[in-house]
Amino acid sequence: MLQLLDGKALSLQIKEEIANEVRQLTAQGHRPPHLAAVIVGNDGASQTYVANKEKSSHEVGFTSSVYRMPEHTTENELLEVINFLNSDPEVDGFIVQLPLPKHINEQKIINTISPDKDVDGFTPINIGRMVLSEDAFIPATPMGICTLLKRYGIETSGKHCVVIGRSNIVGTPIANLLSRKGFDCTVTICHSRTTNLPEITRQADILIVAIGKPEFVTADMVKEGAVVIDVGIHRGYRIIGDVKHSEVDRLCSWTTPVPGGVGPLTIVSLLENTMKSYKKNLQIK
Repeated sequence: MLQLLDGKALSLQIKEEIANEVRQLTAQGHRPPHLAAVIVGNDGASQTYVANKEKSSHEVGFTSSVYRMPEHTTENELLEVINFLNSDPEVDGFIVQLPLPKHINEQKIINTISPDKDVDGFTPINIGRMVLSEDAFIPATPMGICTLLKRYGIETSGKHCVVIGRSNIVGTPIANLLSRKGFDCTVTICHSRTTNLPEITRQADILIVAIGKPEFVTADMVKEGAVVIDVGIHRGYRIIGDVKHSEVDRLCSWTTPVPGGVGPLTIVSLLENTMKSYKKNLQIK
């Protein structure tokens, strides 16, 4: 029988846990945690995402700042804002919303963010620490997937996990995390050049789909009883993911709805990373 990995319900539960902790800490005289976001241009999906982050920050009692910059912002102007946020002791963490306009070098911008405030977990230092299993800020979407698996008690040890997609934001980090001690999966990464893809995905006990193509995964690619995690989100006349759920869901033991699966946990992961940075800054155990 199909069961849902309900990210929306779980995110509300975790937000309440964070809010309770913030209330306790501010009652002790500490300032609230501070999460900032920088957005350049008018991309609709990015605007929505940043608005959701701002709303979620307020819901848990964080201070929230959003720096909205026009499309024609220069790389140097953006770097000035990042350097200001890096040096502001009142800001515990910040994110630069991607994608950036084409005239700005995204990797140069990411590399300028202080690793100690990189709550998106995108800087080379945090990625390197994660790969070495050292203390790091974990990228938000992979961290959200890990939270779903843990909180719902999904068995991972010894399971074969197949990840479709090799991006630095989702595919590569989640493959690394699930192969580590604590999850102990055997992981295969597939991508656009993989041959015999359905043959490989049908071996998956846990299938994570982050390919960025609407309804890419169909029933012939999924084995019965698999756990299927759909990271994709595509907006049109209705919101759909990277999985064709009308076909695939009858085969799954567990799956994530779209919307309401991985997305809400991505934002919660940002809050958790900010809380971690805040406690480190204020030396709170």
